[in-house]
Amino acid sequence: MQQRVGLETPAAGHRVRAWLLALGIGCTLLGCAKKGSEMQFASDIEGRRAQFMRQELHANLEHLTVGDRSAVDHLISAARIMDDIFWRQAWAGSPDFAKHVADLSGPGGRAAQDYYRIMFGPWDRLRSRQPFIGNLPHPPGAGFYPEDMTKEEFEAWITAHPEDKASFESPTTVIRREGTRLVAVPYSSEYGDLLRRAASSLRTAAQVASTPSLKTFLESRAAAFLSDDYLQSDMDWMDLDGNLEIVIGPYETYEDELFGYKASFEALLCVVDPLDSENLGKFKAELPWLEANLPIPDKHKNPNRGAESPIRVVDEIYTAGDARAGVPTIAFNLPNDERVRETKGSKKVLLKNMMRAKYDAILVPIAERAIPSDRMSDVDFDTYYHFVLFHELCHGLGPGRIVVDGRETEVRLELKDLYATLEEAKADVMGAWALHLLADKGLMEASIASQLPWTFVPGLLRSARFGITEAHALGVICQFTYLMEKGALVQTPEGRLAPVPALWFQSITELTHDLTMLQALGDYDAAKAWVDKYGQVPAGMQKILDSLADIPVDVDPIYTAVPQQLSQRR
Repeated sequence: MQQRVGLETPAAGHRVRAWLLALGIGCTLLGCAKKGSEMQFASDIEGRRAQFMRQELHANLEHLTVGDRSAVDHLISAARIMDDIFWRQAWAGSPDFAKHVADLSGPGGRAAQDYYRIMFGPWDRLRSRQPFIGNLPHPPGAGFYPEDMTKEEFEAWITAHPEDKASFESPTTVIRREGTRLVAVPYSSEYGDLLRRAASSLRTAAQVASTPSLKTFLESRAAAFLSDDYLQSDMDWMDLDGNLEIVIGPYETYEDELFGYKASFEALLCVVDPLDSENLGKFKAELPWLEANLPIPDKHKNPNRGAESPIRVVDEIYTAGDARAGVPTIAFNLPNDERVRETKGSKKVLLKNMMRAKYDAILVPIAERAIPSDRMSDVDFDTYYHFVLFHELCHGLGPGRIVVDGRETEVRLELKDLYATLEEAKADVMGAWALHLLADKGLMEASIASQLPWTFVPGLLRSARFGITEAHALGVICQFTYLMEKGALVQTPEGRLAPVPALWFQSITELTHDLTMLQALGDYDAAKAWVDKYGQVPAGMQKILDSLADIPVDVDPIYTAVPQQLSQRR
């Protein structure tokens, strides 16, 4: 059994003391009586908190079976545990630090508490993770690696101990120190106390649920929490066919800014809209055709990915963990395991009540300032809705498993910390490319393709406000810079952004090619050079972003379908 280094060890204790002193609370926690030890937070904290608009999200549960409705409360209990785990993944110092955040009072104290809750820690996810409480730099390895571990140390260890490569790069291990050694600790050990409780809640939900496929998934996911083997439960999740959709477990790797290896825990509990899901399901049959027509050489295409790809339109009931950190998602495409994608494809889920809330409260006001006023009639929710769908569909297209220098590997492993940025940018532009092709094929209204550029631009501006170090935002900036370089996006004399229809589709196609080839070749240095070139905010774009300061950046959801005390995160 591996001996894990936790907060109770002497070495870790010294690190905690350093963290807390840097944050201005060390004396309070450690029993000192030094004047001036009160916690300090940003002077503009009220304004930062106001960036997130409180917004009710409604969901109709009436068409759920009695058994599935009974399962909802147990699933919310399990979801809340994902919050607890993610706090520890975001920062090892969170448990101690949270006690002092809870004691904040006076002017701005409540806003600082709220912003801490939204950001899952004392670092501002909208401002390159700069601290808004204290002055400690954000650890790029979050809570997944030792705070003092460098990339070079990690890579040198694997070079010297190749037998550790698989476990060290696994998405479901954390790296800890054991004396002078680095060791990989499975999630089931690191978070074992919490995962056992979550597994118990899932099993209770399975007992009362009435949909067989839901019962199967909940049982297999409960087992995965204790074994770290998520393959079977991911397969079972793909087969869910009832009106309750539940995502729960470790999925996305955005929080790991060192390598992009480690998966964060999250939960999304949703109710399905059967009619909308059926209406959009027709597009999954087009995925093989789209893959075959990607603007890259055939040898880099991926016809082996499964084409099942169910599409679900849902309303959120409750979310937790990584799914709700900072800016909540409007759609997702899971699972990320290439073994599942090659066997069954991936499931695309559109969160319609969240999407509508963001469109009305944020995207439309941005469009009113960012594009020429005579083109506002081309900003359209249905077009936005289809773009989000094809963004998610296109996550399942293009290279996944690749060969680099004779090695079989994955794009994710080769592009490391750049993977998320390039993958999100690829999904954006490939989604726009696919909509044009399908409109030309007569499979959707031609108006969607013609309105797309005018809806696309304010939609990207919305994402660009998430902070340049956030994967989606950096990917958006790269797209803007590229399209402006190509002349497909220009600034009007009034300072607004206008797509150039004659150049738009060709430029989108070329950008789809360039991003997909960066993935296909798996060349980290080439990818880094590309991101460095295009990841600088153009002056014209920055001026528009500055003009949007009074528009909320995003929403802070209140879930009306669950008891109020459960809607608010701890």
